[in-house]
Amino acid sequence: MNQTNFLAEQFEEHRRHLRSVGYRMLGSLSEADDAVQETWLRLNRSDATEIENLGGWLTTVTARVCLNKLRSRRTRPEEPFDAHVPDPIVSPESAADPEQQAVLADSVGLALLVVLDTLAPAERLAFVLHDMFAVPFEDIATVIDRTPAATRQLASRARRRVQGVAPAPDADLARQREVVDAFLAAARGGDFDALVAVLDPDVVLRADDGPDTSVLVRGAETVAGRAMTFARPEAVVRRVLVNGAPGLVAAPGGLPVAVMAFSVVDGRIVAINVLTDGDRLENLDLSVIED
Repeated sequence: MNQTNFLAEQFEEHRRHLRSVGYRMLGSLSEADDAVQETWLRLNRSDATEIENLGGWLTTVTARVCLNKLRSRRTRPEEPFDAHVPDPIVSPESAADPEQQAVLADSVGLALLVVLDTLAPAERLAFVLHDMFAVPFEDIATVIDRTPAATRQLASRARRRVQGVAPAPDADLARQREVVDAFLAAARGGDFDALVAVLDPDVVLRADDGPDTSVLVRGAETVAGRAMTFARPEAVVRRVLVNGAPGLVAAPGGLPVAVMAFSVVDGRIVAINVLTDGDRLENLDLSVIED
């Protein structure tokens, strides 16, 4: 086996991990794949014999690539961050096969990704690498050109913001599904009071239909009012998992037109993130809704 083939095999063993890093850093599946590909190109241009810890080296390089992408994104924002919905990972409710289990293991709550989008690039990198992947602060510091102490402070500041805005969802997945089903039934039935009852008073609804038409609304009554306007009793809606939590895919005629992700805390919906951008939906793996 030549050196290139050996490196390729070693790289493939780390690909899923690197994609997970990229997805958490960027909230975009396509950009995560691009970051992983760039990491492979950089590995090919490097002297692999000088790399003592390949996994750590690959993680660091992927993080640097993502950091550059985040900084570039901040200099030319294409849409308001508060109305942007990251790429969802859609899976069947009964993810029993190993491939689907792997998908769920790699997922992270969509509501959390929304909050990560509000962090400064260096804050996001420090939080993601340390809190999600247990990378030591000493290693993270070399990526962002800070001291370990300053890097620790960045992660701590990011952690406080995340915990304050994106509380951990209820652990009981079945209970979460009951709440989401109650929301759907109330919306289809035109029961405004029942809708308000399952929504947290400070619920946030993001509807991302692209840069020019994305909206954000807050408050149980306002969100319930919007749900009443777009809900149709005859609409074809599939129950799915979105980033490991109960969600819905609207697919009239089998064509996906919306992915809805719900965050349920203390038995009430605190966030609804809806992706209706047709171009982005086409790039998602929504084979789960096929009969």
